Amino acid sequence: MTIHRIILEMGTGNDLHGEDYTKAAVRAVQDALHHSSISIFRSMDIDRESMMVEVTVGVQHPEKIDKTTIEQQIPFGSVKVNTVKGGLNVTQEEGYITVIATAAVAARLDIPEGRFTPG
Repeated sequence: MTIHRIILEMGTGNDLHGEDYTKAAVRAVQDALHHSSISIFRSMDIDRESMMVEVTVGVQHPEKIDKTTIEQQIPFGSVKVNTVKGGLNVTQEEGYITVIATAAVAARLDIPEGRFTPG
């Protein structure tokens, strides 16, 4: 068997007033998920729980993200969450910070030999 990346989706999310890094990260992951549809599971009769999903979220304070909450956004497969410095903080005139998060969601599958040949 060979592991193939079957999808990579990107998303952005924000928390306008609460300075909540997890909320912004959840919205970024949801944005990425809403751009994707993986039909390989039905078409090749593969169990979607066998998918390995790696989520990378960038915010200015990655230590403030609750990784368990992010992990719960992924409906299938085994999930690994990485948080990195990225995204953007925008200080508003009123003194509060708008948090902008970016996310990349990569899904990989261990596909049996002969079931798929990459082009």
